[in-house]
Amino acid sequence: MQAFHLPGRVCATAVIRQIAAETTTPYTLLYMKPDIQWVHYGLERMVQIMDDTHAVMAYSDRFTDAGQAPVIDYQLGALRDDFEFGAVVIARTDALQKAVAEMDTDYAYAGWYDLRLRLSRMGELVHINEYLYYEIEQDNRKSGEKLFDYVNPANRAVQIEMEQCVTAHLKAIGGYLTPTFKNVDLSAGEFEYEASVIIPCKNRVKTIGDAIRSALSQRVRAPYKYNVIVVDDNSTDGTVEAIEELRRENGERRMGNGELIVIHQDKTWHGIGGNWNAAFHHPKCGRFAIQLDSDDKYHDETTVQQFIDAFHEQNCAMVIGTYQLTDFDGNPLPPGVIDHKEWTPDNGRNNALRINGLGAPRAFWTPLLREMNFPTTKYGEDYAVGLRVCREYRIGRIYNVLYDCRRWDDNSDANCDIEAMNRNNLYKDRIRTWELQARLGLA
Repeated sequence: MQAFHLPGRVCATAVIRQIAAETTTPYTLLYMKPDIQWVHYGLERMVQIMDDTHAVMAYSDRFTDAGQAPVIDYQLGALRDDFEFGAVVIARTDALQKAVAEMDTDYAYAGWYDLRLRLSRMGELVHINEYLYYEIEQDNRKSGEKLFDYVNPANRAVQIEMEQCVTAHLKAIGGYLTPTFKNVDLSAGEFEYEASVIIPCKNRVKTIGDAIRSALSQRVRAPYKYNVIVVDDNSTDGTVEAIEELRRENGERRMGNGELIVIHQDKTWHGIGGNWNAAFHHPKCGRFAIQLDSDDKYHDETTVQQFIDAFHEQNCAMVIGTYQLTDFDGNPLPPGVIDHKEWTPDNGRNNALRINGLGAPRAFWTPLLREMNFPTTKYGEDYAVGLRVCREYRIGRIYNVLYDCRRWDDNSDANCDIEAMNRNNLYKDRIRTWELQARLGLA
C-alpha cells in the first residue's frame, strides 16, 4: 500500500491525477493532515475492512488533542463539500484510477470533492466506527466561528467550482432538476394581513424585546397590513413576562401598523418547526410568513415591505434575503455580509443540496406552507422546507441587507461539541437524502 499527502478538502485535480499516476498497490492511503499516529494495528484494521467489504473507500473515527472525535456515516445525501472524513482515508486503487480516468474537468479547488463523489457512484464509502489513529486538530475555533466559512465571500471561487462539481454529480445519478417551475397564484385565499413576522422563542429574555421591537417598527405601504406572531415554547427565564409587557405597550402605542399576536405552546414537544407550524396555521397569519429569530433583528424598517414587493415582482413561493453578522451590540463581524450570490435562478435548487443552509431571512407563501408543514424539530427545519419548496417552485432572492444576525455566547450553535455537530450534520445529510430520493423519483 502506498501513502500520499492530500492537502485537505480543497485541492486541485492535478494533485489527484498525480496520485493516481504514481500509486501501484491495491490500496492507496490519503493523508489530509500531517502528524498522524496510528493506534496499534489501526492501519491493518483499515485494510482488513477494505478486504472484507470490497468498499471503494473507508474512513474511521479518530482521536484529536481534544479527545475522541467520531465521524458520521456516509449516505446518499452526504453532498456537503465539507463532509468530515477525518485526516485519513483509504481507497481501492483500481477504483481511484478509474474515477480519475473519467475526470473531464480540471479544478483548481474541487479535485478531492470530484474524486469522492465519483467514488460514491462506484461503490460504498465505509465508516469504520472504531478509533484507529490520532490527529492534531489544526482549527481550534469554536463551532459558531466555523459556521459561516462556506458562505464567506472570500471563498467565492471555491464555491463556484464546488457547485459545478455537485451539478455534474446530480446529472450523473439522475437527481438534477432542470430550471422549470410551477407557477403560484399569489392571490389565492383570503387573508386579513398581507404578511406576518414569525418569531419562535424559548428562553430568550435578553433578546426577545429587541426582536419584537424590530418587527413592530416596520413601515408597510397601504393597502398592505402586517402583524407579528410570537410563539413562546414554555420559556422559564422571564421571556413570557417580557413578551406580555411588549404586548401591552404595543396595544397602547400602536407601534407602526403591526398587531402583536402571542401564542403560548402547550407542554408537548414542538421544537422550532412546531412553533412555526402553530404560527402559520393561526387564522390571523398573513399571506406571507417572514422569519425573524428571537435573538436577531431586522436591519431597518423596510424589511417586511421588501419581502412583499419581492413576492409580487418575482412571482415565487419563497424569498430569501441577505444578512450581516454582528456582535450583540450590532457591530459588524467577519465575514460580514452573507448574500449567497452563488445562488442562480437556474441552478440554485441543485446547489441547495450541497450547501448547509439557504440563507436568511426567509419568507414563505403561507398557502404552500400549510400544505407542507415544517418538520417538528429544533434544527434544520427551515432547510428541509427550503429544499422541499425549490423541488417544484421558484425561490426569489433579495440582495440588500435585511437582517442583523447577532452572534453571542448564548446562540444555540455558538460552541457545539462534536457530538452535537455530528448529530446536526447527520440530520441535514438525512434531509438531503430524503430530498434527493424524491427528486430521483421524478425522473
